[in-house]
Amino acid sequence: MAAEAHLSPILEQLDQLVEDTSVPRNIRRGAKDSKDRLSSSADAQDVRVAGALTILDDLANDPNIPLHGRTLIWSIISQLESMRG
Repeated sequence: MAAEAHLSPILEQLDQLVEDTSVPRNIRRGAKDSKDRLSSSADAQDVRVAGALTILDDLANDPNIPLHGRTLIWSIISQLESMRG
């Protein structure tokens, strides 16, 4: 369950992004989708992480995202990639 403990701060950061009204709605929706994917127990953890990384990578490349949102997404991506192993 150490990996689940590692996910907790990532989920909190995704919550921050979801609740940030200065970030466009589509970015907030994508952050919520990533959080839901990571929180789901239907798939193995590596599958959940890969799915979340795909969504977040698309969000980071959105030209409408403010700089602070992009920086937070890059941070989350970095943390998730370190979990892949």
